[in-house]
This record gives sequence, structure tokens and C-alpha cells, in this order.
Amino acid sequence: MHELSIAVAVVEQVEEAVREQGGTVASLTLRIGELAGVVPEALDFSFGLATEGTALAGARLLIETVEARAHCDGCGREAPTGMPPVLWCAACGATLTLLSGRELEIVRVTLADGPLDGKSADGGPRAAPAGLPTHDEETSHVPHG
Repeated sequence: MHELSIAVAVVEQVEEAVREQGGTVASLTLRIGELAGVVPEALDFSFGLATEGTALAGARLLIETVEARAHCDGCGREAPTGMPPVLWCAACGATLTLLSGRELEIVRVTLADGPLDGKSADGGPRAAPAGLPTHDEETSHVPHG
């Protein structure tokens, strides 16, 4: 089950990024392509194990699924590849170039109101760690086109 190694790697990256914030993570959103070879349910289970004793303990894992899409090198047509993927054009038979569907990205981290009470040292809103967005969505395992 490689989902456990993925979960551990993600937790390590996020924990390093939020360490200087001093708080805990309320939720984490990943964007995963349908061809990435990741089983969302297995990743969700593994995430629970990987977060124990970390700043992400109890955090909610949200997954945005990215549809696999390809472009035809012959006629220019763009379409979903399906599952399992078809990598030749139904219209002209030419080879398709994969455009999306292999993603595995951390796209959003939402910090809990924990010890910093949602405020920075100067009383303003707490900033997210560099490079990590802060908005959260209430959806899980939602296709993302």
C-alpha cells in the first residue's frame, strides 16, 4: 500500500511548512489525478495513521480528483481518456498527449485557531506558510476539472 508512504511524505512537508506558525492544521486539500494510481479511501486511512502525534493530528483530508484528459496530436481534439485510459484518438487514430490526470499536489492547508488564536504577533490575521493556500472547502473526493 503505497498510500501510506504518500501520506507520510505529505504530512512531513506540511508539518515543516507550518512549524513556524506554531499552530495545528485543521484541514489539508490534495489534488490527485485519476491516473496517479492513488486509492482515495486508502490514502484517507493512511493519512489518519501518518498524522498521529503531529501538527496534523485530527486534521481533515480533502481530495480533489482531477479527470484525465488528453489532446490528439493528429486532429487537435481534446477529450477525457476514460479509465482505463485510451491514449489514441477515437476520431482519427493518432496518439494522444496526456494533459491532466497524473497530479499529486498539496493545494490548500487550513490552520486551526489553536495557540495563535488565528492572529499574528501584531494582532492581524495569521498568514499561511509560504506557498500554501489557506481557503478550505467543505467537499471531499470531489471531481475537479
